[in-house]
Amino acid sequence: MADTAVLPRAPERPGPPAPAPPGGIARGLLRTARPRQWVKNVLVVAAPAAAGQLFSRHVLTQTALVFALFTACSAAVYLVNDALDAEADRAHPVKRHRPVAAGQVPVAVAHAVGAALGILALTVAAWLCPPPVVLLLIAYLALQLAYCVSLKHVLVVDLVVVTTGFLMRAVIGGPALGIPLSRWFLITTGFGALFMVAAKRYSEAVRMAGAQGATRALLTEYTTGYLRFVWQLAAGVAVLGYCMWAMEAGGVPHSGLLPWRQLSMVAFILAVLRYAVFADRGTAGEPEDVVLHDRALALIGAVWVAMYGLAVANW
Repeated sequence: MADTAVLPRAPERPGPPAPAPPGGIARGLLRTARPRQWVKNVLVVAAPAAAGQLFSRHVLTQTALVFALFTACSAAVYLVNDALDAEADRAHPVKRHRPVAAGQVPVAVAHAVGAALGILALTVAAWLCPPPVVLLLIAYLALQLAYCVSLKHVLVVDLVVVTTGFLMRAVIGGPALGIPLSRWFLITTGFGALFMVAAKRYSEAVRMAGAQGATRALLTEYTTGYLRFVWQLAAGVAVLGYCMWAMEAGGVPHSGLLPWRQLSMVAFILAVLRYAVFADRGTAGEPEDVVLHDRALALIGAVWVAMYGLAVANW
């Protein structure tokens, strides 16, 4: 019998996913909204905490409201982003398990729920918050949606947009409560955010190790040397900004036992140095994961919070 040549089968393209049952859609929407990322929105307490005005009933209520509004806006962005990227995510070894890419949430539903959340958040903000808060949320949504569509493909701009999202979270408590923001506070939070964003990108680039398509496509355009330069520069400016901010009230008389605000510089610098260990190793992933999974860093953070609390209480 003559040998029969067996032609190799052409690789099958991923077809459209099967529709999910109705109950699965709700769970999929929740997963797409990234509940683990909501911890980032705790940054809304930064401005009132820095001003020492966090513990009145009005401040706590307004801060909780702003946290909820920012959570709704960020969830809206995640839903729209996954709907836009559904086709590309299906070809990705990890992202194909996202609910929209996997078919658990239809693309149209993700778009509709995302739009509804964004509109609802802006409506509630217009009703219950000062106008600057509404404008800031509009700017956040516009910037993040532009990032989803095109800006995430632009070198350096992608870093700036993600950093700006962190900065907006940190400053929104100021206009929400009528608290003036120190220029050193803005510098510290802005460059601190850039430090963590660039450290995460650097870690992704190190893990990627030249494998095309293994992660963000734009990372092939960056060099690890450049990203290392960015996070090191940002760390230095953040430390300098914090020191200037802590010393800003250095000449004001205090009746406390020690100048806790100035001493908190030690804890802040130690935290940056500890975080830089993970950045240098290429293991700095999501900032909240780094902080919550490293006991030493969590302890340093707790010491910093205690020192600043003592400064605010003037003990």
